[in-house]
Amino acid sequence: MNANQETTTVSRPETAGRRMSSDERREQIIAAAIAVFGARGYEGTTTDDVARTAGVSQPYVVRLFGTKESLFLAAIQASRDELMRVFRVALEDDSSDRPVAKRIGEAYVELLSVRGLHQTLSHAWLLGGHPVIGAAARQCFAEVWRFFRDEAGFDADEARRFLAEGMLINVMIGMRLVDDYGSDPSITELFRACFPTELPHILDIAPRGDEPW
Repeated sequence: MNANQETTTVSRPETAGRRMSSDERREQIIAAAIAVFGARGYEGTTTDDVARTAGVSQPYVVRLFGTKESLFLAAIQASRDELMRVFRVALEDDSSDRPVAKRIGEAYVELLSVRGLHQTLSHAWLLGGHPVIGAAARQCFAEVWRFFRDEAGFDADEARRFLAEGMLINVMIGMRLVDDYGSDPSITELFRACFPTELPHILDIAPRGDEPW
């Protein structure tokens, strides 16, 4: 995905001229939806926006997902599934002596490589009053809490701190604060405090203000 172009296609390479299956095309559309919903929010996104980004027709998106609401729910579910997958991989990785919290935190930051994932979830958290999306968002949030408490073994205060720091990172990424790194001393200090070891990588992959998503 070339994020510096206003109309961007999220696609996977086709091999030997093979046409993509419907499942592969569905995954491609969901990846595009996560990118666009993440940048523009639920209300600011149309199925046509997602179709153009995925490189398919808008009627095809509607045929697969029906409504924008259903497409957003699919984007939330895919984002949640990927979030929980990398958390569990990090939890089970005992190949180093790094603490569990450190491994999970690094996995969360590395998910910035999935453009829009953090922000799609953030937009879902803000739609608690929506009769359908709100319920899905609450279920997702509760699942993350249960992971920290039941699987990772965090106590309630440690889980709270982890979630709070994750929300701070989401806000920083959503505001494209990386644009002010190096020019605003407060923002520079904030980035260095949040990413003491991963800062060069974060500065490289964080979305910029002039990128569509």
